[in-house]
Amino acid sequence: MYFDTHHPREPHWYLQMLGTDPQWQSKGVGSALLARVLERCDRTGERVYLEASKEDNIAFYSRHGFRVDEEMNVPRGPTIWAMWRDPH
Repeated sequence: MYFDTHHPREPHWYLQMLGTDPQWQSKGVGSALLARVLERCDRTGERVYLEASKEDNIAFYSRHGFRVDEEMNVPRGPTIWAMWRDPH
């Protein structure tokens, strides 16, 4: 499986999915959901990993301290951006 070979092995939180209904986008809902997890990870010193499936979402996650670590071109699939956030 493609993602098994690319998924990090080191200890981390894995944010598998975050979505906001279009009518609630750009109103702070996604940020509020993400904040709870990031506050905990900062407090416990844990890294966070996610895979962004839309290039437009990179800026959103970057505002929350994530950085692109790898751009993955999935065979017969979309481009996925692997992103990391170190504890603050």
